[in-house]
Amino acid sequence: MDTIGFIGLGIMGAPMAGHLLDAGYSVVTSDHRGKPPADLVAKGLKAVTGSNAVARAADIIITMVPDTPQVEEVLFGENGVASGLSKGKLVIDMSSISPIATKEFARKVNDLGCDYLDAPVSGGEVGAKAASLTIMVGGEEKAFDRARPVFEKMGKNITLVGPNSVGQTTKVANQIVVALTIEAVAEALVFASKAGADPAKVRQALMGGLASSRILEVHGERMIKRTFAPGFRIELHQKDLNLALEGARSLGVALPNTSTTQQLFNACAANGGGKDDHSGLVKALEIMAGHEVG
Repeated sequence: MDTIGFIGLGIMGAPMAGHLLDAGYSVVTSDHRGKPPADLVAKGLKAVTGSNAVARAADIIITMVPDTPQVEEVLFGENGVASGLSKGKLVIDMSSISPIATKEFARKVNDLGCDYLDAPVSGGEVGAKAASLTIMVGGEEKAFDRARPVFEKMGKNITLVGPNSVGQTTKVANQIVVALTIEAVAEALVFASKAGADPAKVRQALMGGLASSRILEVHGERMIKRTFAPGFRIELHQKDLNLALEGARSLGVALPNTSTTQQLFNACAANGGGKDDHSGLVKALEIMAGHEVG
């Protein structure tokens, strides 16, 4: 089995790496941000110093970090992955970042004789823990075929969408749908609750009709129970919608509802909610309504 380098053991990355360890893969990470999680070390996770050392030790290197600058730093900064690569290795970025930057990152890695896949995920912390993530992949088919057994330990719906950067484009599209659906669920529950209906019963009723969705099921419940500990933070969804709006501007495409939803996220962040789960978007609508769901 390939040795896997995994850089970025946060809310999503830690359980993803855990599944690889459970499947019998040797997994190595960098200790540059402190000691790795003890539960992963107990499963056999090894730590080395520097991302370049991770690249030297591994056949496949996975990055799972917050944003484009962090991916660039991990790959091409001082002691970055690129300086530890040798011909034939595979770099997989599973972060959600700029499609434009992804094209350049892929080119630089390819120039070193290595393959590159952009493979962002959807499913949040729940999907990461359950190994049920949706994985949207951009890159060459031969690299995808090599990575597929690794992906299958972390996700269920795994699709090679197109060449490098198309995986990231697909993730941006995903984040538009998720954000706008969260906003729709939040509006519906605020409306129903202020009108005097029990929002929990309204949600239950809607789950049986055309309005049913995974977001109504999971995030609707969060809104009602006021459980906003992050699975996916508002500040990260702001980042993803910025990518959507920047891309739309360059393409000459109008995304009016994406823009409006971004303003609601901005309002949450301005009121101290940037680190809340993205279902916390409901708080912006509650402020305007002068009424709290639940």
